[in-house]
Amino acid sequence: MELDKNEFKALVSLLEDEDEEVNRHVEGKIMSLGSDVIPFLEEQWEKSFDPNIQRKIEDMIHTLQFTQLKERFRGWKEKGGESLLEGMWLISLYQYPDTELNELNKEIDQIYYDIWVELQEDLHPYDQIKIINGALFTKLKFRANTKNFHSPNNSFLKSVLESKKGNPISLSVVYMLVAEKLGLPIYGVNLPNLFIITYKSEEIQFYVNAFNRGLIFSKKDIDNYLSNLNLTPKPIYYEPCSNEDIIKRVLRNLIMAFEKLGEHHRSEEVKELLVEVSGGIDFDALGL
Repeated sequence: MELDKNEFKALVSLLEDEDEEVNRHVEGKIMSLGSDVIPFLEEQWEKSFDPNIQRKIEDMIHTLQFTQLKERFRGWKEKGGESLLEGMWLISLYQYPDTELNELNKEIDQIYYDIWVELQEDLHPYDQIKIINGALFTKLKFRANTKNFHSPNNSFLKSVLESKKGNPISLSVVYMLVAEKLGLPIYGVNLPNLFIITYKSEEIQFYVNAFNRGLIFSKKDIDNYLSNLNLTPKPIYYEPCSNEDIIKRVLRNLIMAFEKLGEHHRSEEVKELLVEVSGGIDFDALGL
């Protein structure tokens, strides 16, 4: 950063000036320093007793964090969206900017260990799934958040791991992240109105509903589901989707959640994040 602490403190103090032109100039100067200045702004916020100054500092911090978050999403997409965990971490940063990727990874690791000790070699895939289901939904008590189905927190992995409650896609993501560490061929599937997972190897393919305590079902069940919705079957409804598709769907759910709460400013910001991941506007809303 170009300024030392005393110079920065003096700069922030100018926010108290009643002249709007001075205020705009000071804010512009602070913002031009970029995200490196955030810790200094936080320090000045703690030392200030003026609610107006605190609000101005909060707005600047949010703008800087949001600009940085958009850049991170762009970078994640440019790397091919290789890490689902990183993508979910970035979404959590929108609501919880202090979230550490390493902390989320440790929590997934702990779930992995709880399951790994029970898994034996040469188990049939159905039996592997039953052991995962028992650990996740009975022992660890992960469950569907039916009471607050449209809560924004259902889209933040940090919140889901803390509350053990989520929507279809966030519970599926927890399932997939653990399965990845276990080396199991489990992937996400973009069904309309319901996100599910599939166990797909060369020998066998079946489906799992993480929102319904890991219920196992078949391709025929998907056929019936689509028929009830009067939808024509497409490969996308049966086959694994990409990490990018998953992150886009979580962001679309988050937009919908904020809209339902009337928090339109926040839904507009999440739309900007969706644009970064999509490389353009993408509102092919598949729903929750």
